[in-house]
Amino acid sequence: MAKPTVAIVGRPNVGKSTIFNRIVGERISIVEDTPGVTRDRIYSPGDWLSYEFNLIDTGGIEIGDAPFLEEIRQQAEIAIAEADVIIFIANSREGVTSADEEVAKILYRSKKPVVLAVNKVDNPEMRAEIYDFYALGFGEPFPISGSHGLGLGDLLDEVVKNFPQIDEDDFDEDVIKFSFIGRPNVGKSSLVNALLNEDRVIVSDLAGTTRDAIDSSYQYEDQDFVIIDTAGIRKKGKVYESTEKYSVLRALKAIERSDVVLVVINGEEGILEQDKKIAGYAHEAGRAVIIVVNKWDAVEKDEKTMLKFEEQIREHFLFLDYAPIVFVSAKTKKRLTNLLPAIKTASENHSQRVQSSVLNEVIVDAVAMNPAPSDKGRRLKVYYATQVAIKPPTFVVFVNEPEIMHFSYERFLRNRIRDAFGFEGTPIRIITRQRS
Repeated sequence: MAKPTVAIVGRPNVGKSTIFNRIVGERISIVEDTPGVTRDRIYSPGDWLSYEFNLIDTGGIEIGDAPFLEEIRQQAEIAIAEADVIIFIANSREGVTSADEEVAKILYRSKKPVVLAVNKVDNPEMRAEIYDFYALGFGEPFPISGSHGLGLGDLLDEVVKNFPQIDEDDFDEDVIKFSFIGRPNVGKSSLVNALLNEDRVIVSDLAGTTRDAIDSSYQYEDQDFVIIDTAGIRKKGKVYESTEKYSVLRALKAIERSDVVLVVINGEEGILEQDKKIAGYAHEAGRAVIIVVNKWDAVEKDEKTMLKFEEQIREHFLFLDYAPIVFVSAKTKKRLTNLLPAIKTASENHSQRVQSSVLNEVIVDAVAMNPAPSDKGRRLKVYYATQVAIKPPTFVVFVNEPEIMHFSYERFLRNRIRDAFGFEGTPIRIITRQRS
């Protein structure tokens, strides 16, 4: 299920990045008093009350010949096209400008819900200055202060009112949904076509041919699958055609809808830094993960090549130590039959539940084998554990003092759980709580 998308839009230097950072709770966007400093869209998950959404910070829209303005405008327009709701930011101290009116014209054409926020209203006496902004035609303007965090609650209340009705995927629960993610031109579309035995997705040697996520149904050994092919994820800051600029957001949406995510690496090129960043999206989302090394037919190899490549993957992808590695060739279809069984196993493990009695036998044995270390004279006592969720499997461990649970001991317990119950292909989450 894809989250709604909210884009923060406005001319340069009205405080968009400050508002973005306030909403997501981190200093992710660069904040600087220089118009146009945010030159690319920045994505982050956000939440308000019981609503979760993807938030996009954009470069300002401005008409003129200054450097980067055309690129910034292009970025913002793509973000607008992707958004379900748009927050239009203006500056109370400067009033309604001609640039604001130009932005408003662009937003009218989008036919998307627009919530107008007037920033830099730092005290109640300044509220009288916002009424001129009714002239922009978006209804009541919301006075806010990004620097002080004022008025954001009312603004977000209005934003979530405009979220579309959540569309549940029209698939049975036993259908396994999986997606291919990776840099452009690693062979994701070719893998889809090879699995489907037909040219369902356009394949090209040009990076970034696939523009959108495409769902394809598939059956293998009485198991129904849905394949979600995604646009390649481009390295941030690289110059590329405008239609590729929202591929990251498209991939994030595909990940959210998937049970299993296949991280595709180009065997010819080897492991690049961008591969790790892409894999991190799936890991952070808690999806089951399989690492797929494609184009293996084109690699010069001997009897040790595959083993060495596996060692490199394990070294670079330490956070994916649970993910199986599959070497394939979409071109020759060699080892392609290994993919679907691996996907099925990873999906089953992603949904696996463990009985509390059996789980606690494992925990008791683990603590007996390796007692928890003490911290400044205080010793951690592990009482019991229970599984509270699946997709991914999530366990609550009850202890005497959660603050002295060291991450290394948490990792030890996670490894013991994995040793006892498998969980190949899926992350495991542990939450430490104090026993009441």
